[in-house]
Amino acid sequence: MAATYAETALRNGYEFTQGTGYVLPEYPFVEPPEVRSGEVARHPIVIVGGGLAGLTMACALARYGVRAVLLDEDNTVGVKGASSRGICYTQRSLEIFHRLGVYERIAAKGIQWSVGRTFAGKDEVYSFDLRQQSGYNLSSQPPFINIQQFYIEGFLVERIGELGHVDIRWSNRVTAFEQDDEGATLSVSTPAGDYRIRADHVIDATGSHSPFRKWVGASVTAKKGDDRWCIADVRFTKRPPTERHTWIEAPFNDNRAVWQHLMGDDVWRIDYQMPPDADPDQVSREDVVRERLARQFGADTEVEIVWVGPYAYKSECVDRMRHGRLFFMGDAAKVVSPFGARGGNTGIADADNLAWKLAAVIKGRASAALLDSYHEERHEAAKQNVLVTNRTARFLRPAAGIEKTFRDAALSLARQHVFARQLVNTGRMAIANPYSQSSACERTGGLPVQNVSFGWPDGSPGTMNQLLQWADGNLLVLLFGDASPGSLERLQALAETAPVRCVQVLGADERPGALEHVRDPQGHLQGGCHVFGHAWALIRPDSYVAATGESIDASLVHAVGRSLGTQLQGEQE
Repeated sequence: MAATYAETALRNGYEFTQGTGYVLPEYPFVEPPEVRSGEVARHPIVIVGGGLAGLTMACALARYGVRAVLLDEDNTVGVKGASSRGICYTQRSLEIFHRLGVYERIAAKGIQWSVGRTFAGKDEVYSFDLRQQSGYNLSSQPPFINIQQFYIEGFLVERIGELGHVDIRWSNRVTAFEQDDEGATLSVSTPAGDYRIRADHVIDATGSHSPFRKWVGASVTAKKGDDRWCIADVRFTKRPPTERHTWIEAPFNDNRAVWQHLMGDDVWRIDYQMPPDADPDQVSREDVVRERLARQFGADTEVEIVWVGPYAYKSECVDRMRHGRLFFMGDAAKVVSPFGARGGNTGIADADNLAWKLAAVIKGRASAALLDSYHEERHEAAKQNVLVTNRTARFLRPAAGIEKTFRDAALSLARQHVFARQLVNTGRMAIANPYSQSSACERTGGLPVQNVSFGWPDGSPGTMNQLLQWADGNLLVLLFGDASPGSLERLQALAETAPVRCVQVLGADERPGALEHVRDPQGHLQGGCHVFGHAWALIRPDSYVAATGESIDASLVHAVGRSLGTQLQGEQE
């Protein structure tokens, strides 16, 4: 006999919480039509899990006009009683949210920052300002915004409601999954009764305790450490700087690491590294937390504790992110230590990658073979993020012997010499991962394009995201500089036979031809596309370069076909 929804609903993994906590919105349960009718309805896409990755996926599909159903076992965003969770959102994620139409809400609520300072003891050994770095300063979005994760999830729910196309079903828990050559079937339990639903494609965004891993027999490469931490989300009467501060050996925390970040609502997130044998109950007691805060900020500092919770890090990655009709996404696909903000941000990128491909396949613009590239690209990114965060974890809690010797030497040198500061590893900040192993990208592709600016023909400013919106889910060909009439005719012919939009990108004095055109007098758009001189760049809807080249010939046609998982007429010319 199947268990009821109330009997099977999962408890969150944060069992030791103190303080007033956060007030989360609650969404009403609506009885699914399948419960009333008893029928097994079929949908193109079913997303399971209404967290950051699942809601980003749903919002992206809604933006492309693709219908989907999202099932979430809870009735709210975030995790009840469980904290702000992820807080640091990278420029790449902010660019994605800009395309989805939620960036302005995030920017209004969150805290922008670009300066980070790292201390060893009382000495500052490393600092940076991301706004001064070439990898960040050309985008229309800032390097980082800090905001509690549940706010972003709530904004995504609002935006999905505005866009339509996606049916969000709260308090719908998936209890079984099976698939065959014709589709996938999910068994769902709700407060009103159970039902079954069929889907062409299923997205697993249920998090690190995903039941789908067992249901499809997914193998996982995992590593569990003994590093222990305790979060304190607090408000102060004395306001610390709006900067990312990191202590590798904090004198006020028994020479263990500490992180300090400002979030929305004037709340600071303080992460304290604990002894490996720390008792979660003891370290999260309010009196113990207050004593810890007093050692850092002074006994006279008034503190309001919003939330407290201990946690331990682990890293794991499924060996394949696609199993038939099922796609793993976010923490269901991989779990990384949160150093450098490589957790939730990678789930956002997973959704951005898969959404345009599913939309292209469902709309008949691409072959189903394109979907294989999701695993190729995002698994490469996942493995890289696991590797990078594991190195940080080892630097922050080195093993006795050579690791400890290296860490001590790096800190000693960094106190005196600039060259050694790059050895100090408190978290390599998350980036848009390149795709070097993708069947959907040429050798010259696989690199991200920032949301850089240019000029529309009427002189008004534009951004890369606006070009992608104009392309409406199609591939985008940008032709830089003057071109022969024959080249322009070939581009026009390509646009008539393939899902491609073409734009000529001109300098200040170059004359436009027959194509749509924009102005790029400062070369930001060309530099963002990683090309120089007279060239073309093929840009995907997720703002990645699929290919670049110099001549408008069969190589471009081949690149378009490869990006769509198919072969186009004219590739052999």
